[in-house]
Order: sequence, then structure tokens, then C-alpha cells
Amino acid sequence: MNFQDINWDFNEAGSWPAVIKVAAVVLASILVMVAWVYYDTVDQWDSLAKVEKKELTLKKTFERKQAKAVNLGAYKQQLADMQKQFGAMLQQLPNKTQIADLLVDVSQAGLASGLEFNLFQPSAERRKDFYAEKPIRLTVVGSYHEFGEFVSNLAALPRIVTLHNVSLTPGKGGNMTMNATAKTYRYLDEDDK
Repeated sequence: MNFQDINWDFNEAGSWPAVIKVAAVVLASILVMVAWVYYDTVDQWDSLAKVEKKELTLKKTFERKQAKAVNLGAYKQQLADMQKQFGAMLQQLPNKTQIADLLVDVSQAGLASGLEFNLFQPSAERRKDFYAEKPIRLTVVGSYHEFGEFVSNLAALPRIVTLHNVSLTPGKGGNMTMNATAKTYRYLDEDDK
């Protein structure tokens, strides 16, 4: 077969030798496949890459949520325990009517410890999220051991009382002066909010 004898006019392709016809069909098929891959499949590959990345993200999210779901029973029990403890702590906070009694209890704890009060000044109530703070400025005179007993007596009260900004200064006759702010707390009722 001599390539110079072949009429290469496309309209005369039917007279081409069988080998050239097959080669032309194969070449045309390859060009069609390349064009199809370029115009159709490349976009799908990009989409596939994006979906695979999203799949990894979703797998990680699933694994995190599955780990939480596995421990859901323990979380629910922990929440119930915390709510029970919170309820018990709320019981330690006095209501409006019990504040006056608690102030008396604080002063009685100091007197029972042998302390002498120079200042016992309840301040205005400060509202917080779900509770109110009632600060009491204290200046008391006594011995080191009497202060220890006073703090112990405060800790033994059925209601929560905390001491803040405590300062001790030496006084006369082996006594000391303690300046502090005692804070008690009360739960805010629905009508307080």
C-alpha cells in the first residue's frame, strides 16, 4: 500500500483501504472519548473530590456524635445528679424571710466565739443571675483562736456564709482586729426576677 496513491479527500473515505478506515475510526473514537472525558468527566472528578472531602468531615462529625451517643446514658445520669446537687445547694440558700434570722445567726456565731463586734453593717443586696448576695461588713476584736472558732461556727451554719477580704491586724493585749466582709446568698424567686 502506497500512501501517495490514496485519495485523502474526506468525501472519498469509503475508497480508503481497510487499515486506514479502522485507524480513522479508532482515531475518531479516541478524540470523541477525550472530548467526552474533558467536557463531562473532569467536572465529575472535581465534584467527587469535593464530596470525598465532605465525606471525611461528615465521618469525623459522625464519630464525635457517636462517641457522645454512646455515653448518653452516663451524661443523662450526670445531669440528673447535678440537678439533684443543685437543688440541695439551693436549699442552703435562705429565702427573703430567712435573711434576718441568718444575720442574727452570724452575729451569734461571733458572740459565741467570744469576739467583740465593733462593726456589723449589712449592705444592700446585690442581684446576680439566679441568686442575690447580701454582704455584711464586719470588724471584730478577739484572739486568734476565737477567730478560728468564729469561722468554724460560720461553716457549721445550715446556710451558706462566706468570708471575703479578710485582714488581721494586731491589737492591744494579745488581741487582734479582723476586718472582713461576710456574704450570704439567697435564691431569687420568680417574683424577684
